[in-house]
Amino acid sequence: MKTILGRKVAMTQFFDEDGRAHAATVVDAGPATVTALKTMDRDGYEAVQVGFGSRNEKNVSQALQKQWGDMGTFALTRELPMPAELAYTIGDSYSITDVFELGDTVAVTGTSKGKGFQGVVKRHNFAGGRRSHGQKHSEREPGSIGATGPARVFKGTRMAGRMGSDRIMVKNLRVLAMDPETNTLLIKGAVPGRRGTVLEIMKTSA
Repeated sequence: MKTILGRKVAMTQFFDEDGRAHAATVVDAGPATVTALKTMDRDGYEAVQVGFGSRNEKNVSQALQKQWGDMGTFALTRELPMPAELAYTIGDSYSITDVFELGDTVAVTGTSKGKGFQGVVKRHNFAGGRRSHGQKHSEREPGSIGATGPARVFKGTRMAGRMGSDRIMVKNLRVLAMDPETNTLLIKGAVPGRRGTVLEIMKTSA
C-alpha cells in the first residue's frame, strides 16, 4: 500500500544534520486496517477500504459492528486505489514503517480551511479601487463586472463568494522523520486543512 490516513496535529520546526531549519507538519498517521475489498466483478471497480482511528462502540451502527467484527471500531473509513501488484485480505493492518522511508516524496490530500463568504480582494487577490480622484469607500470593491454589448455578467466572472473547504492535494513534500512508537510522521512544508483534518498521505517516490 502506498497510501496511509492521518490527522494533522500542528506545525513545527525541524533541524537537519547540517543545522538547517525546515518548516514541517506533525501528522498522526496510521495504523490503518483493511476493512473491505471492492472487486470488479461485484462492485464494478477495484479499491481497498481502510479504517483509521477509533471511537466508542455505542456510536457505531450495528451494521458496521457486524462488518468490522473483531477488527475494532474505527473513527472513519476511506476507499483507496488497489495496486495491481499487491494483494490484501480483510483484517490486514499496516503502519507508517510499512509505507514510508526517510526522504520519501509524498503527496498529501485534505480539505482546506473554510474561509466563509469573502470579497474579491481576499478571494482573488484583486487590488481594489484607487484611493484618489474623489473615490470614496472603494478600497475593496470589485469594480465593473458587466459588459456593454451583451449587457449581462459572463459566467465564471471572478466575484465575491464562498472560499475554502476545497479538496486540495499538495505534491512534492518530503518525509523528514518518523516515530513508529507514536505513529507520528513529520512532513516538510504545509499540508491542507486545520488541526484535526483527515489527510491521505501517498508515497510518490520510487
